Amino acid sequence: MRILLWHVHGSWTDAFVRGGHEYLLPVLPDRGPWGLGRAGRDWPPTVQEVSLETLDADSVDAVVLQRPEEHAEVARALGRRPGVDLPAIYLEHNTPKGDVPFTRHPFADQHAIPLVHVTHFNDLFWDSGSAPVVVIEHGVPDPGYLYTGEVPELGIVVNEPVRRGRVTGTDLFARFASAAPLQVFGMGGGQLPEGTGLAPSRLTVRGDLQTSELHRELARCRVYLHPLRWTSLGLALLEAMHLGMPVLALATTEAVRAVPPEAGAVSTSVDELLRSADILINDPEEARRRGKAARQAALERYSLGAFLAAWDSLLDDLQLRRFRVGRVQ
Repeated sequence: MRILLWHVHGSWTDAFVRGGHEYLLPVLPDRGPWGLGRAGRDWPPTVQEVSLETLDADSVDAVVLQRPEEHAEVARALGRRPGVDLPAIYLEHNTPKGDVPFTRHPFADQHAIPLVHVTHFNDLFWDSGSAPVVVIEHGVPDPGYLYTGEVPELGIVVNEPVRRGRVTGTDLFARFASAAPLQVFGMGGGQLPEGTGLAPSRLTVRGDLQTSELHRELARCRVYLHPLRWTSLGLALLEAMHLGMPVLALATTEAVRAVPPEAGAVSTSVDELLRSADILINDPEEARRRGKAARQAALERYSLGAFLAAWDSLLDDLQLRRFRVGRVQ
């Protein structure tokens, strides 16, 4: 199939475009959010940058929508209406932001476009009405077992931690830094020292590294810390588990399903997590044992093969119009 989708969520797209289809990514000269294209990613040649204004509308077999505004933009640019004369899926990456748990999804109650949630938590908390719904959990390309844990610090991967604040648990950084120094990776962390008041001895801002370098440097940290309060499920968490890192996570959203007890510690009590951090920081062998359990769990539940197979099944249903109103089995 020739599938149109915007480059909205880089890590998710990195997995999706490794399937057996052609992937058409809109590109604009400014490379902004409506035309990011490949953005220099090392993706297969089946991923093509296209201009919506010159794209042959009849060459598109399906579209994966990820923002409500994309529905109208596809209809305007291609002259084909998603869900009517162009097969379409709406992919929901995010937790609801409104009056939880009463937040109504923008695509609730329409019957022509299946609504795909990336976690069971999202499915549970969004009000999807009578729209056809399916959960396709994340898949992660396996970076391999890279864990060394040689640095007795807590590694965190988060984008825009100062701007997002309590969403990403940035207000908790100082408490976790009392157990061990923090290494924070990701975009927009430059204001963290000022925002948290942490000294350089307790906080190192590593910035936005290329994926291979990120994996290598993150895997040197003794423990992966996932302090996010309200996110669908950070793919960096799953990547850390694939690397073989033990995990400390707030017991919020999908983390309680993703991280088994033997892989680290999951709790709503920061004090409990701090006690676990102290154990893992000071016992490298225990950290390594729990990290191996984390990797095994990630390989079993979040493999790339299972992810792509689930998407192929849904895309087959989409082509044959087999999906029905209500929950997809």
